[in-house]
Amino acid sequence: MRIALFPGSFDPFTNGHLDVVRRGTDLFDHIIIAIGNNSSKQRYLPVEQMVATIEEVFKDEPRVSVQAYKGLTADFARETGARYLLRGLRNTTDFEYENTIAQANRHVNPELETVFLITSPALAAISSTIIREIHRFGGNVDDFVPFQMPPATPA
Repeated sequence: MRIALFPGSFDPFTNGHLDVVRRGTDLFDHIIIAIGNNSSKQRYLPVEQMVATIEEVFKDEPRVSVQAYKGLTADFARETGARYLLRGLRNTTDFEYENTIAQANRHVNPELETVFLITSPALAAISSTIIREIHRFGGNVDDFVPFQMPPATPA
């Protein structure tokens, strides 16, 4: 079985992320959306809330599951039986960053292969960072996320 891990902080999960997962289901038998804990970032939305929200988005897709994890992505891939990492690329900056991470993951877990999907052009400008800022200041982000965001906490 071809199992892929789609790791990220998903804070929040965007329509760009949704697009990568949906397209990835054509390539893999199962995709685990893996919400990692980035120790250098303070979360905007709680991990538990994001797990439940993404599970709801994919409730009718049995080949997609959601798990939170701590530690190295390459180790979590080994624990889940995932042999592939699925990653989306919006631009060359993403490629430089993702290429470095892919090499490090391959060093930690030599059986792990990273597969890059180029983001669909209509979604390439979307980033979780921008969505958080728009939302934080009361802007409407409905066009950028596949779920209803909770009310904003004043900045």
